[in-house]
Amino acid sequence: MPEQPPHPTDQRRWLTPAELETWQQFGLMLHRLTAALETQLQQDAGLRYVEYYVLAGLSDQPGHRMRMSDLAVLANSELSRLSHLISRLERRGFVRREPDPTNGRYTHAILTDAGHAHLAEAAPGHVARVLDLIFDGLVPAELDSLRTVAAKISERIDRQDQRSCPGEDTA
Repeated sequence: MPEQPPHPTDQRRWLTPAELETWQQFGLMLHRLTAALETQLQQDAGLRYVEYYVLAGLSDQPGHRMRMSDLAVLANSELSRLSHLISRLERRGFVRREPDPTNGRYTHAILTDAGHAHLAEAAPGHVARVLDLIFDGLVPAELDSLRTVAAKISERIDRQDQRSCPGEDTA
């Protein structure tokens, strides 16, 4: 991060030392947490983190199905990138695709029985790792604060996204 400019007429806002340290720690935590969860899932289940996340997202839906465009939003992925991921999961027999019965312009990703079984096998190890890395190290007040902070940041991101894409339909 560049040093704060000394010129008094510069109206840009810069991070304070405390904000900079918080931002650096937050970024490091995000990177290391994702890497640690990815490693556990790869070793125990042969899944990438995003693959697990997609399978889990499908498992939470009625009929274990979801429009690809909605799944891309859930996975924070471009539709083309998600399509490649779904192709990999299809080759493993974990998902299949079908046209949306209510609107043929869309495609559904559907969790197969084999995908559900693999997810059910992978989940206990993943949950144990999440508990170990996050929840077991925090007291209830810290968990409350973490949940509140995460929700506030997510809400601000959502508001920014709505302002930058006001008419976008992800149907």
